[in-house]
Amino acid sequence: MSVRTRADLDQLPAYVAGKSVPGAIKLASNEVSGGPLPGVRETVATAACEVHRYPDIAVGRLTEVLAERFGVDTGRVAVGCGSVALCQQIVQATCNGPEDEVLFPWRSFEAYPIITRIAGATPVTVPVTDAHALDLEAMRAAITPNTRVVFVCTPNNPTGTVLHRAELERFLDAVPTDTVVILDEAYFEFVTDPDAPDGMDLLRGRDNVVSMRTFSKAYGLAGARVGYAVGPAKIIEALRKVCIPFSVNALAQAAALASLDAEDELKVRCAEIAEERDRVRSGLLDLGFEVAESQANFVWLPLGDTAQAFNDHCMANKVVVRTFAGDGVRVTIGKPDENDAFLAAAKSYRP
Repeated sequence: MSVRTRADLDQLPAYVAGKSVPGAIKLASNEVSGGPLPGVRETVATAACEVHRYPDIAVGRLTEVLAERFGVDTGRVAVGCGSVALCQQIVQATCNGPEDEVLFPWRSFEAYPIITRIAGATPVTVPVTDAHALDLEAMRAAITPNTRVVFVCTPNNPTGTVLHRAELERFLDAVPTDTVVILDEAYFEFVTDPDAPDGMDLLRGRDNVVSMRTFSKAYGLAGARVGYAVGPAKIIEALRKVCIPFSVNALAQAAALASLDAEDELKVRCAEIAEERDRVRSGLLDLGFEVAESQANFVWLPLGDTAQAFNDHCMANKVVVRTFAGDGVRVTIGKPDENDAFLAAAKSYRP
C-alpha cells in the first residue's frame, strides 16, 4: 500500500523560476541589480547575532511602521513571507472547495492558478487585451455568485502594463461587496504614469479591497521574503489566522525596517530603472520588435510561438531571459551594460 496524497496535486501547474547560468547575465527574475538599499546589510549583520532567537511572531515593529506610513490602524496591516504568501492566505481564508472561484487575468502572475488549486478552489481566467492590458470589463462580466477573490495585478506581471485610476475605480465600484479584490502592486514603486492608481488610496472606504506590496522588487530583498497587505480589518484578521507561525524571519524583519529608512535612495534607484526601461523598450522598437508599454522593471515581448527560439538565441549570447512558452519573453531591466548586452543579442536575432 502506497502513501496517499491528494489526487488533484497531479494537476497543479508548476511554478517555473528564472534560471541562473554561471557566467551569464541574468535578466529573468525581475530582481534589482543594485542589491539591498544602504544600511540594510549592516542591519542584517547585527540582527544575525540574535538568529538563535525566534522572530517576533506578530511582526510588530514592521507592522507599526507600515501602518503609520499609510495612515491606517495596525489591525489593517498584515506582513507575510513575500506577497505571494499573502495571496495564498487570502485564498485559503475565503475558499472552501471547487465551488468557490478565484478570478484573474491571463497571462498574469503565474502563482495565481497554483495557489488557487492548492486551496481546492477553481481558477477562472480572463484573457488580456490585444494591447496586453487587463480587460476589466471582461473580468467584471466573468464574476459570478461563486467568485470569492479577484486578483488585479497592476503593473501586470509579465506584460508590464498598468491600469488607469478611473477605469479601476469603475471596476471596483461594480464588483459585488462580498467578493474580495486583491490589488497586486508588487511593482508599484517603478510606476511613472501619473494616471496610474495607488491602491492605498482606492482601498479607503471600500470593505472588500486589499493592496499587496513587496520588499522583493524595488527594495532589493527578494531573498529575504517579506511582503505586506493593507486592507479592511476583517480581511486582515482572516489573513493572520491562516498564516504559518514565525513565517517572517528575524533577518527579513530587520532588513525591511532598514529599507524603509532609505526612501530617498529608493526613489533614485527606481527613477534610474524606469529610465533604463524606457531606453530598452525604445531600442527594441527600433529593432522592429513589438513591446508592451511597461510600467514595471521589465519589458514584455509578445513573441508567441517564436518565444523559445528567441530565448535560446539570448542564452547563446550569455543573456538569460524569462520565457513563457507560446506567449512571449519577459526581460528584466538590469544595469546599463547588461541591458546593452541584451539589446545586442536582440539585434542579432533572426526569426
